[in-house]
Amino acid sequence: MKVLVVYDSVYGNTEKIARAVGEAIVGEVKVLRPGEVHVPGLKALDLLIVGSPTHGGRPTPLTQEFLNKVTEAEIKGIRVAAFDTRVQAKWVKLFGYAAGKIADRLKEKGGILVLPPEAFFVKGKEGPLREGEPERAAAWAKELVKKTI
Repeated sequence: MKVLVVYDSVYGNTEKIARAVGEAIVGEVKVLRPGEVHVPGLKALDLLIVGSPTHGGRPTPLTQEFLNKVTEAEIKGIRVAAFDTRVQAKWVKLFGYAAGKIADRLKEKGGILVLPPEAFFVKGKEGPLREGEPERAAAWAKELVKKTI
């Protein structure tokens, strides 16, 4: 299975989740930041996973820039998944979350969403991750693979 996990991270929490996801998947797996991705090579993937911290209800600017560069021709028919890291607080719901917006952009361009967008939680604005989140990310990754095969 050929998988690419694209992530941006501000305080390191999203990177930890992205790496846990990548390590849980057997096959040819790359875990890269948006600027490291060769966008024209996406068509060869079996699964594209994109993650970002939630900032102001959106993915980070680098994640948004990556999503803008991806064309329909490059991901149409490819299985996709999205995740974010976020603080669990009532006021955050007012602005929304990054994962849903990432998933919507990928679907708009023809990606096939494997599972609903997933959230991983941090204890505060800068983290750390809540206990057990990397393990939960690994379990989510394994579920993605089951749904992709």
